[in-house]
Amino acid sequence: MLDLLIKNAEIVDGSGNPSYKSNIGIIDNNIKILRNHDSWIEAKKTIDANGLTLTPGFIDFHAHTGLRILDEPLHEPKITQGITTELIGVDGNSYAPFKTKKDLNEFIELNSGLDGTIDQDVFWPSVESYLEAFHQKTAVNIAYLVGNSVLRINTVGWENKKATINDINNMKSILRESMEEGAFGLSTGLEYPPGNFADTSELIELSKEAHKNGGIYHTHVRYELGDKFLDPFKEAIEIGEKSDIPVHITHLYQSSYSKGGARKILDLVEKSRESGLDITFDSYPYIYGSTRLIIMLPDWTKDGGTNVLKSILRSDEMRKKLKEEVAPRALSWEQVWLTYFKLAKNHRYEGLSVGEISRSRNQHPIDTICDILLEEDLQTCYVALGANGNTIPKFINHPLSMVGSDAVLLGDFPSPRTYGCFPTIISEYVREEKHMSLEYAIRKITSFPAQKLGIRDRGLIKENFKADITIFDLNKIKSQATKDNPKVYAEGIEYVIVNGEIIINKGKHTKVLNGHALKSDY
Repeated sequence: MLDLLIKNAEIVDGSGNPSYKSNIGIIDNNIKILRNHDSWIEAKKTIDANGLTLTPGFIDFHAHTGLRILDEPLHEPKITQGITTELIGVDGNSYAPFKTKKDLNEFIELNSGLDGTIDQDVFWPSVESYLEAFHQKTAVNIAYLVGNSVLRINTVGWENKKATINDINNMKSILRESMEEGAFGLSTGLEYPPGNFADTSELIELSKEAHKNGGIYHTHVRYELGDKFLDPFKEAIEIGEKSDIPVHITHLYQSSYSKGGARKILDLVEKSRESGLDITFDSYPYIYGSTRLIIMLPDWTKDGGTNVLKSILRSDEMRKKLKEEVAPRALSWEQVWLTYFKLAKNHRYEGLSVGEISRSRNQHPIDTICDILLEEDLQTCYVALGANGNTIPKFINHPLSMVGSDAVLLGDFPSPRTYGCFPTIISEYVREEKHMSLEYAIRKITSFPAQKLGIRDRGLIKENFKADITIFDLNKIKSQATKDNPKVYAEGIEYVIVNGEIIINKGKHTKVLNGHALKSDY
């Protein structure tokens, strides 16, 4: 007897091949393709998917879920988009393995404007212990990358200094052990301390170790490098070429204020691919970026950890220096909107721009930022205009691209991509604008990312593959989230199945938690 029978579905199997009509069975979390011989088959549960499209569950290749999902395991903003697997530990920000609880707590505080905090008392001295916190305790699967920040904290420390040979060897040892425990590779966020203090040669050595263990190099590039246009991507390519590791550039787009063209960026990626480098990237279909507020401050403010940063924020002399250094190169203060305030007195600022808030406080914008960061223990994040909207389709449509939401699950006014990224790909890029076929789009968000990570039994509707499945109405699927009303669930996702269990049933969460902590089996 089948655990679940899904009848009359239009199947887009994730391979890129044309869709077909069939029935699907699930037994013991394995998919069975049923062709014209199901009338006699018994099942414990049945879904009639007539008029609906069935695909593999969507894979988010850039998720900031490493803490929040442990406090909010239903994970409704993402599971309601059809997402069944998320890649976490991105941007160099991972929460295991840590040698001391003190360092973990300080790292959580430093990143709290991006990844949030956690209400539980936690300490993860190994990747194995961290992954155990997720297994069958969350609504979605997670796959994990080790960020280079935790490697540096455990060896070099929090300061901006060059790693010694001994430091690098120790980092490689930690990385190797982490990958043996299931991590899928190495991530960097080369704007986020202390990982951004690593030089290119250090990253090449770490990437060599990750490659030996079957991993990838997933990078938020060093955007302040050289010409600030192509040089950051050239560094990522150099790391890949010198370590022979598969490279993945995350949230690739042309910024709204860049002087270069999208075509030049893509030419660089394509030429490296033609020369033999396994290089891919992800993008998201929105002009709005989002990250922690402290990223607006220069690197020297974060050299040494959170106590050093807070002392700088309190200093009138340092604020004067920040006004001279930051203000002239900052984004328009009217296009940086703040969110995620813990203090009741600051809730009135939710969704307002730095310009609006500073005027209401009769302050210079830098003083406003410094005071709010101190009041909020560094936790505030922001949404800003980031990508050039005219060029986004060039990145989304590209054959080397996947989709990563880069969703920040914080505050009352997150980027609309938090609730709507994946439905937007289907509704706008497939159904409305017809930039791509449905089969092409589904491959981008299912089998292609699974292939990149080396997940051998997910990402396709295929015999004996694991039963991660999304079923939606192609005519209705869409995001309802907007910048001014971002916390609205998507429409059109009828069923989501994770490891054979129904998590979304007729658009409603069943409260079942059946996500697995996926592990590299290299």
